[in-house]
Amino acid sequence: MNGMRTSLLAALVAALLGGCTAVPPDTFELSSPADVTVRGATRAQILIPEPTAIKTLDNDKIVVKTAPYAVEYLAQSQWSDRLPRMVQLRLLQAFENTGRIGAVGVPGQGLAIDYQLVMEIRRFEIDVAGPATARIEISVKALNDRNGTVRSTKIFTVAVPTGGAGNDTYVAALNRAFDRISGEIVVWTLGLI
Repeated sequence: MNGMRTSLLAALVAALLGGCTAVPPDTFELSSPADVTVRGATRAQILIPEPTAIKTLDNDKIVVKTAPYAVEYLAQSQWSDRLPRMVQLRLLQAFENTGRIGAVGVPGQGLAIDYQLVMEIRRFEIDVAGPATARIEISVKALNDRNGTVRSTKIFTVAVPTGGAGNDTYVAALNRAFDRISGEIVVWTLGLI
């Protein structure tokens, strides 16, 4: 009888705890950037190290700016990977998709590097302090890897109205903003080398 009571109690506890599980967050990713039209071609090889970012951005959470100095995260949502890693790989795809470059890769792929793009993600957020807007700011240094000099530095900034509210709408706006900024980075970089 004791064994049966223990089994029933264990089954009851398992059933009760099963109802306490949290709903998993929706997982989003940055879409592959649209094809960028560039003139000319280069045989240069570019290395794209993972961008740096403050801890607020260096994770898988989607940032919502509710006031100038207030940061929250989009409820029940997350990126499919850490944001810097996603930005790195999607920029790599943007360069590859041009078909106008000798090679592009990430550290560890054994490229004979001509240039590195050293980046810092400064903003990647939905700003709801005013009209809801997707804001992205990325600082980029084009580093000549052959002689160690910085060829040029530029801060890219994009703001795209969300056109509504809700997690899907906010992420779609961030994707549109990233598509624009990645295109600008590709055109600028290929114009330098």
